[in-house]
Amino acid sequence: MTRLPTADHEAQARQRREASKQAAERRLERERGLARQAAEWLGDDLLEVIEFRGQLTVVCKPPRLHELLAWFKDELAFDMLVDATAVDYLKLEGDYPERFAVVYHLANTVREARLRVRAYVSEEDPTAPTAGDIWAAAGWAEREIYDMYGLEFEGHPNLIRILLPHEYSGHPLRKDYPLRGRGERDNFPVIRRGDAEAKA
Repeated sequence: MTRLPTADHEAQARQRREASKQAAERRLERERGLARQAAEWLGDDLLEVIEFRGQLTVVCKPPRLHELLAWFKDELAFDMLVDATAVDYLKLEGDYPERFAVVYHLANTVREARLRVRAYVSEEDPTAPTAGDIWAAAGWAEREIYDMYGLEFEGHPNLIRILLPHEYSGHPLRKDYPLRGRGERDNFPVIRRGDAEAKA
């Protein structure tokens, strides 16, 4: 009887882990190079490049945000906006130039690279330029930021709430918003299961 060779599953798993680790290191090196290019292009308008847990963030002065996002798409082929969000630094430790920041997560699907772009937004004038003319998907994310944080986007074609009712009076992801709200939910109409099913 002939015995078939047996596979060394542990060795194969080790090889896969090593290959994955090397691919991640090559990706990070590509992203570092792209972040360096952005830093050179921005010049004095670069605030910093942050590397944290294998992710890079380019922080720019707010007036250059729109131009930088367009440059990432047109010159470096970041063809996908993965997400856009905001941060409220009100209760975070550290020295931040403004209370808020908008953060765009970008991907280059051809070169397999991801970068984040951040710009600080003041509490007194919480506005940033829209990226909706660069990536159409930004419109939805910017509406969510407006809804949850109260930040506005200049040039946005339809900046209205997307998650909460239009008459809602607060921005729940701001750090000074009460954990249990301000009683807004007390005014919502109650829809009982039987009533909703009868109308359907």
